[in-house]
Amino acid sequence: MDGWKAELEVAEAAAKVGGGVATGYFQGGLAADVKNAEGEGTYNLVTVADVEAERAVVEVIRKAFPGHAIYGEEGQGAGDAAAAILSSEDVWIVDPIDGTSNFVHGVPHFGISVAYYHKGEPTVGVVGSPLHDDWYTAVRGGGAYHKGRRARVSPCARLDEILVGFGYFYDRGAMMEATLEACAEVLRRRSHGLRRMGAATLDLAYVGTGAFGAFFEYELAPWDFAAGRLFVEEAGGRVTTCHGDPLTLCKTSVLASNGLVHDELVAIMDRYFRKP
Repeated sequence: MDGWKAELEVAEAAAKVGGGVATGYFQGGLAADVKNAEGEGTYNLVTVADVEAERAVVEVIRKAFPGHAIYGEEGQGAGDAAAAILSSEDVWIVDPIDGTSNFVHGVPHFGISVAYYHKGEPTVGVVGSPLHDDWYTAVRGGGAYHKGRRARVSPCARLDEILVGFGYFYDRGAMMEATLEACAEVLRRRSHGLRRMGAATLDLAYVGTGAFGAFFEYELAPWDFAAGRLFVEEAGGRVTTCHGDPLTLCKTSVLASNGLVHDELVAIMDRYFRKP
């Protein structure tokens, strides 16, 4: 990991500072508002904690790398500037609190994600469950680590040997119906079960450690998968869209797996939903 040691240290420091802010709000109460996003109804919540946690993360990154671009969920790179930011040679992609609905409702399962991309490639990623001081790190070409040990994806080669994680976007129409149909198909294939945990960053981490054999969601934003994608890949897994295409830094579907069940799941995911 020496090649990107400084970036990894900053990513870890930023994630822990931001995670500390989020944990403080979770334990002490918070205020929630509804994001005014077209098509997302009243389901997408933003909290004071999201904004303050992101501010703390950004401060750490900017102090260390003032010339780097930052793209975050809560306003660091919103609107028309997003594409330009994401095409920068050095860009940090931040999700201060993933699982805001859990957070707002007092469910102790939420994540923080800090990723560094160099020339369009995921290079450093840190995902954490700050409430439990549980951290997942990855460096391109340097492996994925959890609790000081090398992480590896599940060695199971069949759906009837694995748990599958899934999520759904704030859409409550065709996309969610397709998700439920895909889940039913996964169950018919006799998987060990399905889990909808509500924090995609951590779901991806679970694929990397082998707890989940796979995870899918028909729509995620870059901050949801930027770090977790690298963690899965460095743990020996595979990450594509739900249709088997390469991921790009835009809203997209995501399928992460141990690689061994990937093609079978692509066939299932592709059958039930494809955006026009």
